[in-house]
Amino acid sequence: MAMLAEERRSRMLEIVQQKRFASLSELVEQLAVSESTVRRDLELLEEIGAARRIHGGVLYTGASPQMPHFESQEGHQASGKRAIARQTAELISDGETLLLDGGSTTYEVARWLVGRPLHIVTTSLPVANLFASDANSDLVFIGGNICPRSGVARGPYANAMLERVRVRKTILSVAAVNDEGYFNNDLLLVETERAMMRAADEVIVVADSTKFGRSSLAHICELSDVDKLVADSSLGEHWHDVLSRAGVTVVRARELSIEDSGR
Repeated sequence: MAMLAEERRSRMLEIVQQKRFASLSELVEQLAVSESTVRRDLELLEEIGAARRIHGGVLYTGASPQMPHFESQEGHQASGKRAIARQTAELISDGETLLLDGGSTTYEVARWLVGRPLHIVTTSLPVANLFASDANSDLVFIGGNICPRSGVARGPYANAMLERVRVRKTILSVAAVNDEGYFNNDLLLVETERAMMRAADEVIVVADSTKFGRSSLAHICELSDVDKLVADSSLGEHWHDVLSRAGVTVVRARELSIEDSGR
């Protein structure tokens, strides 16, 4: 029976992947199982980030992009990143205009936002691909020099386009956080991230606890230049206090279980 269940979920994912969206009734009919069985299987697919349940059915949100940056990050702090993503999605209201960069944690946030009525602006090809077939959202892609490791646009063309954009929230991933501020490991990307920050009313950084107390190649900004930071539950009190003193609202996300991974 366990093998049958595994085959059923594999077939379910295949259907959703081919159609990009499938209704519950379609899945019930094609798999010849009850609606409650479909719902339980969808909880598992949503937990691993392969699909996203919305009203009336499920959207395919894809496997991690086949790029060196994502491959190197695959499995690293996976449950913490999913918890951060869900918590960040809860900070966003339907109808808002969001600017998303291309880090692996931001990509997890994007998975949680697929299917919601939002205006999405992004520098990330993988993020743009998630929303390209989502009829509920509007998508604007910021062009520029594409990094082959991550599929992210950065550099002067991207920066010039961002100077003409205004959004409610910008959501950024970073490589490191320490007392001096936030860091990333790409000089061109850092300049583009600064332009993304200037475009927003509110800046949210998403970072798992392993990023703290470390440094990286290029300094993005001071701690106080960010409005909110969402981290996993392992973030220590020291960094919570340091960020709070800098005026940053810190949100620590509870890690997900299969039982509460759905809505």
